[in-house]
Amino acid sequence: MPHQATLHPIGDPFEELPTVDSTNNYAMALAQKGLANHGSTYFAHNQTEGRGQRGKTWTTTTGENLILSVVLQPCKIKPAESFYLSAAMANACYDFFKKYAGPETSIKWPNDIYWRDRKAGGILIENIVRGELLAYSIIGIGMNINQTRFDESLPNPVSLKQITGNNHNPVQLAKDLCRFLETQYRKLESDPANIIDYYNLNLYKLNKSIKLKKKDLVFETILTAVSAKGKLITRNVNVQEFDFGEVEWCGEW
Repeated sequence: MPHQATLHPIGDPFEELPTVDSTNNYAMALAQKGLANHGSTYFAHNQTEGRGQRGKTWTTTTGENLILSVVLQPCKIKPAESFYLSAAMANACYDFFKKYAGPETSIKWPNDIYWRDRKAGGILIENIVRGELLAYSIIGIGMNINQTRFDESLPNPVSLKQITGNNHNPVQLAKDLCRFLETQYRKLESDPANIIDYYNLNLYKLNKSIKLKKKDLVFETILTAVSAKGKLITRNVNVQEFDFGEVEWCGEW
């Protein structure tokens, strides 16, 4: 993945949107029309149709949380190498949230941000592929900041306010997050192997027993790492690897 000079750092420009269906939809539409450059960031005070992984919705209370999408033109990354980018963005969100929430922060595979056993945020990455390379990647990030009441259907949400007891300014936090994203993106350009190592170092339930469900089978196994291709590696009697979507977390996880 050779170096590619970028015109703007992540967060330049930074556009605030009063309301939008989805920041990823907004950013994707601009990228497809050639109207968004690398680093362009779109922050929404309200999002009406937020999306999460595997078709799930991401609901949020107006003005209380961090909702943004970043447009990237990746540094010569092939689609098969896309987990490096996913891991870099997860590392940045981990570093950012840990700064405010403390050391009980972790990354839950593939790219959720956890505090203790509760979900504080998530990342949705959507790519535009041209030829054999990623032409654009849209990095959608949602973080619970000041919200304290959540939909009862959500199993384990937590916000920064619930952790710290303090209100925070979502716009200022979003701009701070951009600096962390830029740092990790630069590391991705220069030392991609270190991105995976750092990701694994901060992995939720690393070297601990977890319950997974594959189709109708629920089983316990030890989480040992995530591969550079984004596969979950576990050890029980044998070492096994699972693609995202192949297994689900069960129980409190």
